[in-house]
Amino acid sequence: MAAPAARSRSDDPVVRGVLLVVAMAAVMWVVEIADQIGGGRLDAYGIEPREIDGLDGVVFAPFLHAGFDHLIGNTIPFVLLGFAIALGGIARVATVTVIVALVGGLGTWLVAPANTVHIGASGIVFGYAAYLVARGIYSRSVMQIVLGAVVLAVWGTTLLRGLVPEDGISWQGHLFGAIGGVLAARLLHRRAVRAGTGGPAALSHV
Repeated sequence: MAAPAARSRSDDPVVRGVLLVVAMAAVMWVVEIADQIGGGRLDAYGIEPREIDGLDGVVFAPFLHAGFDHLIGNTIPFVLLGFAIALGGIARVATVTVIVALVGGLGTWLVAPANTVHIGASGIVFGYAAYLVARGIYSRSVMQIVLGAVVLAVWGTTLLRGLVPEDGISWQGHLFGAIGGVLAARLLHRRAVRAGTGGPAALSHV
């Protein structure tokens, strides 16, 4: 009887969503360890605004960090906010991550200053936070509104400070990551409505 139960847990979309978040965080740590060993060479693969060669940074940048302090500062909110989204299953957290990464990365590539390189998962963190807040607004679910309020209470000040232009801080990545989160919430809400599950009661569990 133990084997079927194990298979059932591994097939649970929520468990798989949580594992996806953990796997992404683990990749960040492996990459940073390799980068430290290699003398920081991997950081050159971040987003380089308006450089064609810098477009691949849209994919690589969230996994690159300027040292372990930077990585630790991003890992904690990334995992906590990612777990909150993963409660809706692996498809939801994967979709939100892709939308946030694309909007945040491309927005940074388009408007950030030339001759700069942008790295770090903070754009994804801002996107996750914005998604959780916007999701409650769109769904009007009490549970999701409360969760969004908790996100604002815990990280609201940090999020606002992250949008203030400051040398060495990619506020563009933060801003467009947050825009990506709102867009993801809107798109997923509209898809749920079209599927006939868009009412507050139907969405309260995600």
